[in-house]
Amino acid sequence: MMESNSVRTGIIQMTCGPDKEANLEKSIKKIREAAKLGAQIICLQELFTSTYFCWEENHDFFRLAEPIPGPSTKILGEVARELDVVIVASLFEKRAEGIYHNTVGVIDADGSYLGKYRKHHIPDDPGYYEKFYFTPGDNGYKVFQTRYARIGTLICWDQWYPEAARITSLLGAQIIFYPTAIGWARSQESELNRQQYQAWQTIQRGHAIANGVFVVAVNRTGMEGSMNFWGGSFISDPFGNLLFQASHDLEEIKVQELDLNKIEETRIHWPFMRDRRIDSYSPILERYLGNDE
Repeated sequence: MMESNSVRTGIIQMTCGPDKEANLEKSIKKIREAAKLGAQIICLQELFTSTYFCWEENHDFFRLAEPIPGPSTKILGEVARELDVVIVASLFEKRAEGIYHNTVGVIDADGSYLGKYRKHHIPDDPGYYEKFYFTPGDNGYKVFQTRYARIGTLICWDQWYPEAARITSLLGAQIIFYPTAIGWARSQESELNRQQYQAWQTIQRGHAIANGVFVVAVNRTGMEGSMNFWGGSFISDPFGNLLFQASHDLEEIKVQELDLNKIEETRIHWPFMRDRRIDSYSPILERYLGNDE
């Protein structure tokens, strides 16, 4: 019998307003609540210190950006050290004048800053004008050895790319966290809403299965700009089983125990990692391989 090897993961799904300091204070209050419920690793949603400003192109929003590490990671580091929790924090990073990123900072349970992951895949769609704000990440895919587990951090639009999940898993991630801001246009029909949510969840559960890892997706909720953010944060085990799914329209805190032994158990019985034909994958580096005259 395998020795117990578990970690308690906390997710925070919430609404955000226009006041950056108020959002940070609200998040810290919820981090404390999650820690009181036993959470050891706590993930916040994408860009949790502000509304999702990318629904429009507005130069004023660049004022929200900050260095990472910087003021927010310093405050969160103090909270992490006090509560003995790991914090996954998605922030708007100012790297230099004119260079901004959508970035996750990871803070260990002793309050130390472990590093950052910069979002690689940047969307540009109605209601999601992220290319106006964010430079694509260029610091590689990342895994962080925290006190409680080896975690990978990807961000929102990265969710749709199996390559990102695969590489993060190959780097040794046991849990992949996806801080997210995704929703439905207010004018959409309910059936299309259902289909979009199911596609979003299905592909991420597929990443869990294909890589034999836990997947934790943390989305925001509430009405902002033209978007009704669909919440629905969830946790999947390495076989794609749903361990938890949040509501679409309520703020929620959930602490879920993850048995990390499930990773080895799943990979032994479904040896996708063993049977990969890495000698045959070079075509994936091409943009397109069909008839392109």
